[in-house]
Amino acid sequence: MDPAFEYIFPAIRGIQAGREYFVSMCPLRVIPRMFLFDEEELMPEFRAQRILNRARVPEIAQYVLNNQTSYVFSAITASLDGGVRFKALGENGESNRLGALHVDMSARFIINDGQHRRAAIEQALNNAPELGDETIAVVFFIDRGLERSQQMFSDLNRHAVRPSRSLGLLYDHRNDLSKIAKLVALKSTAFKDLVEMERSTLSGRSRKLFTLSAIYTGCSVLLDSAEYSNVEHASKVCIEFWDEIAKHIPEWGLVRSSRMTAGEIRRDFLHSHAIALQVFGIVGRDLVQSDRTNWKTRLAEIGKIDWSRSSADVWEGRALIGGRVSKSSNNVTLTANLIKNRLGLKLGPEEKRVEQMFERGRNNSK
Repeated sequence: MDPAFEYIFPAIRGIQAGREYFVSMCPLRVIPRMFLFDEEELMPEFRAQRILNRARVPEIAQYVLNNQTSYVFSAITASLDGGVRFKALGENGESNRLGALHVDMSARFIINDGQHRRAAIEQALNNAPELGDETIAVVFFIDRGLERSQQMFSDLNRHAVRPSRSLGLLYDHRNDLSKIAKLVALKSTAFKDLVEMERSTLSGRSRKLFTLSAIYTGCSVLLDSAEYSNVEHASKVCIEFWDEIAKHIPEWGLVRSSRMTAGEIRRDFLHSHAIALQVFGIVGRDLVQSDRTNWKTRLAEIGKIDWSRSSADVWEGRALIGGRVSKSSNNVTLTANLIKNRLGLKLGPEEKRVEQMFERGRNNSK
């Protein structure tokens, strides 16, 4: 290689599977210029990665722009297709691992993992060019052809597991609504000792009755979005509402006092499933807005509803499909409609349309 026409990266040399690889840091401003991703029009068998999902890019870019003092990016993984040489600082020990990676300027930098980060960095720099001097870690592998690149993509993503929604909310300190949901889960009487904070699904043996993600959804529809920013006030509103709901569902208290198991309650009743919390939030928002004085008194009607899953004539087609709980938007609306009717609340135009279609279908099946 002609040393006058090469890139030089400070790097650490490592070994994986008997092959050299290199770890370096690159300024953000050079990422869009140097790193390529496969053209979308290529057939999958001729690409080394998935097609770029352009809908994801603005969200990632906005995340960086909104959190310029706290954003975090994991390393980009790339293959080098071209002349490469590593010049170590020394010949022995650690000095043999540290040095400079020299890459021919005609070489191609092909991203194996991180194409959405690359595109988002490019978009973020258009709005905040001052970010260009910040850096991102890059792991370089020597390109060994399409088959090897495809295998690298498969291996890098084989064991990638997204955290559960509940765990993501638990660790999210930027989202005001997640803060509200956590305060409700920890401070309300209704949910005390009943919330699974990490998992978003509950096993039959779980001692918990609700998930943090279900509480998050319930609070999101109970509150107006304008209320999210005042976390303390919004959490008090939610706690007051959910504690009032709990007064009319004695089974929640039986689980807390260990007189019934959470598994038994979820098996036999609908009021302890995620769809119920979402529906309670929808109904509660309309009830409080329409009757700020007497909403607690009217909410007592909740306790007179037959919540047994065995009551197919009440719940089949609404919260249940073939005896199984369904959380589709249509089922959420139909379940909320039933409760609104019991509480004397008016249905909106879309709710009326869904209800009419449901009644028409039920009449036709008779």
